[in-house]
Parts: sequence; C-alpha cells; structure tokens
Amino acid sequence: MGFSVRPGELFGFVGANGAGKTTTMRIVLGVLAADSGEVRLDGRPVDAERRRRIGYMPEERGLYPRMAVGEQLRYLAELHGLSAGDARRSTERWTERLGVAGRLGDEVQKLSLGNQQRVQLAAALVHEPDVLVLDEPFSGLDPVAVDVMSEVLRERCAAGAPAVFSSHQLDLVERLCDRVGIVRDGALVAEGTVDGLRAGAGTDVVVDAPQARPGWADAVPGVVTSRTEGERTVVTLEPGADDQPLLHAALATGPVHGFSRRRTTLTELFRHTVADHPEAAPESPEEAA
Repeated sequence: MGFSVRPGELFGFVGANGAGKTTTMRIVLGVLAADSGEVRLDGRPVDAERRRRIGYMPEERGLYPRMAVGEQLRYLAELHGLSAGDARRSTERWTERLGVAGRLGDEVQKLSLGNQQRVQLAAALVHEPDVLVLDEPFSGLDPVAVDVMSEVLRERCAAGAPAVFSSHQLDLVERLCDRVGIVRDGALVAEGTVDGLRAGAGTDVVVDAPQARPGWADAVPGVVTSRTEGERTVVTLEPGADDQPLLHAALATGPVHGFSRRRTTLTELFRHTVADHPEAAPESPEEAA
C-alpha cells in the first residue's frame, strides 16, 4: 500500500472492517512497526520528533477517564512541547471552538459520548499539529457536532495542514474530501477524487419498469450489475457503454415509467470496488457504522 497526502488536502480513507485502515494509521504514529516500507513527512522518514507534529485521534479513545478535561488537555499540550501558558491558551481556544468550554472541570467519564468525542478531537488539535490523522472522528456525533467537526477540518486544511481520516459514513467522506483511498485486504485498490473514481466505475441507470422480472437486464450488452430498489431496477453499465440496448430491453418487459442516469455515490463506488471480494465486506458501510 502506498499513498501521499499533500499540504492542505483532506484525504478520506475508507474500507470494510478489517481492511487495514486502523493498522495503517497506527504505523504512521509508530504504534505498530511496518513489515515493509516507511512513513515520510516532508520527504523524510518519520521519527519521534516528527511524530510530535502529528495530531492523532484513535478509534479507541485514548483519554484518561477520571482526569478533568482542562487538566488533561493542558497536560497533553505540554507533552508536545508547549509552554504552560501556551497550553492553557490553546486548551481554552479549542474547547471553546468545539463547544465544550463549559466542561473543563468535569471528568471525561462524566461526559456524554458526543462530548467525549469533541474533547478527543481537542486533544488531537491542542498542540497545533502540522498533520492530522483521525480514525473514525465522526462516530457517535449528532448532526450539529458533525457540522462543527467538519468546519474545523476544513479550517485546518485551509491553513495548510494535511488531514487523513477514516470513516464508514461515506456520505461525509464524499462531501468533505479532496481525495479518497479505498482499502481492501491491506492494499490500496482505488485512489483519486470522487469524480475521478466515478469516471472509471461505469454509469448507473435507474429504470422504472413495473412488470420486469428480477434479472431482466443481466444479459444486456454493457451491463455490469443490476439490483432492485423498491419497484425500480438500478443498472450499472460499463464505462462508455450505450444505454439504448438497455432501454429496448426494458420496453420489452412492458411499460417503462422512468429511465434516467444517476450520479454514482461513493457508497456505490465502494460496493463496486469490493464486489469481487465479498469476504472483505461482510457488512455495508452503513451497517458497519
């Protein structure tokens, strides 16, 4: 597996459970040793000093549950080299920005899961890192908190900090990310912008043919897959395939009430990418979330 993230870029890292996302992030942080290859920052191998420039948010949250929020964030900031005064000011800044400034004196374990998540992000940001590596940062957040976290990520990237985050919430990945990497069985099997990945994934056509039987489109030239969604059939065509044979086949089944091309979502791209390896995707991204 190999990929790079440019300054100011938001990179989405997606894959089924067990595909290797968290393992990759732990290798970046030095928690695990790589079997081969190396991690580079600014073109140089990442050592302990350079890792201090990374803000990391683990999937299994790493906060001290009985320690007060403010005390904990100041402590973590000082561990990364900030002075006591800078640590205090940064703690105040990020807890205010993330909506937990009123909980500085509370123990982490007494916070709601959503507020714990906000504090965990503050812990990744409090030392003003040059790089962000976030494992499932949106898990368990309500819509308001998702919006706040999304704004923070955009702001950090606009300031030049690259960010890598993993998520099973592919709609968020699609909306936020400049580029996406799809991991399967420990290998990066697709990488690029969502539009770029769409260009190589074929075209989806939605057909409303109420009298059509299941599988009616499977033998049509250019058809890759077809599936039923309610009373409609969603057919994926090969890149560049003509949709007219599909229309003729649909009309042969009876009345056709609708026939339209549909913009492929990242969720559908994900499904197409892992389709040849169903064992790598025992559940859909939505179910895994």
